[in-house]
Amino acid sequence: MTGSLEGKVAIVTGASRGLGRAIATTLREAGAAVTVAARTSSDLDTFVKETQAAGREALAVPTDVTDGKAVRNLVDRTVEAFGRVDIVVNNSGILASTPLLEQDPEEWNRVLATNLGGAYLLTRAAGAHLVKQRSGKVITVASNFGLMGVANHAAYSVSKAALIAFTRSMAIEWARHNIQVNAIAPGYFATELNAEMRADAATTEKVVRAIPARRMGEPAELGPWVRLLAGRESDFMTGETIVIDGGQAAH
Repeated sequence: MTGSLEGKVAIVTGASRGLGRAIATTLREAGAAVTVAARTSSDLDTFVKETQAAGREALAVPTDVTDGKAVRNLVDRTVEAFGRVDIVVNNSGILASTPLLEQDPEEWNRVLATNLGGAYLLTRAAGAHLVKQRSGKVITVASNFGLMGVANHAAYSVSKAALIAFTRSMAIEWARHNIQVNAIAPGYFATELNAEMRADAATTEKVVRAIPARRMGEPAELGPWVRLLAGRESDFMTGETIVIDGGQAAH
């Protein structure tokens, strides 16, 4: 059985909906104080109200993760509110499904700036505190698309593959500071990010057929893995990527 996260402080980006919301909820239920971040505040405020009603602590900080100043503010406000930061979850991400010859440079750059650049900015900003206190957990949400070739998703796949490489590099760099850096690579989960795709029955059937488990994941199924990587049970585990995709990347 995993232990409590009481006394720990977490930052979760992309926390307004989907996997980010499920991750933030998992950390809250384990006892951590949670700062939730996303571009808009409405869903974040709802999370804070729910958390406070349950007798827990939470803070909402609307943040554009591509803006270095905004990301530093996110970390600073967390430390001001809770006195420290222990767990960093890089979850913000956007999807682009565009053939390369039709993809303009602006879309390519926007995907990489959000998915990869956002993780770089937050890990760097929070890392100064983690190194100083000589402890911490960095959890990055990559994707099984970073492990496979996927047509029409070059920018997204590249950004997620780069996150896996970033995870390995930072794991080695920060291991001596007692900071563990790991990643989760989900496959298809039923979230708002792919709601448009799931609205098309034929496309959904094609996607599910490519998954050996013959279904998409549910956001709550990510929780136990996040809990493991956030807790002391993973203190000797770093630089790893856990693939959770119903067997799709095993092909």
